[in-house]
Amino acid sequence: MKTGHPFNRKTARRPSKGFTLVELMLVLVILGTLVALVGPRLTGKTEKANITSARTQISMLEEALDFFEIDNGGYPQEGDGLEALMVQPSNANNWDGPYLKKDIPLDPWGNAFIYEFPGRLNPDGFDLYSMGPNGQDGDDDDIGNWAEVK
Repeated sequence: MKTGHPFNRKTARRPSKGFTLVELMLVLVILGTLVALVGPRLTGKTEKANITSARTQISMLEEALDFFEIDNGGYPQEGDGLEALMVQPSNANNWDGPYLKKDIPLDPWGNAFIYEFPGRLNPDGFDLYSMGPNGQDGDDDDIGNWAEVK
């Protein structure tokens, strides 16, 4: 015969499986410390990666411009710009493009690459460059297809 005792092992109150406020605060302090230590290092790496990406894009565009030059006997006129790699200019009778598989890319900072023909720094060819991280033309952070003076 059962006595009706309310205690049952299966329904006995178990300790909570959650975290205490102290444990959560400790985790937040540890994460904050890690971000403070690692964050600045990652920021520098990101900027370095963007500069490398800009140089790679310039190299790819240079190659496409060289193919254009081989087909047409000269580089696109400055008025035609890099668009001449995608759409045939009126003076390019032997145009065999498009010379890029995708649209003309923007630099890693979201700005258009600048194309000048004839070039100021490459008078026998063309200048192709990004205005760099600050987006301003003509200063020390510009990234271009000219030999850097160190």
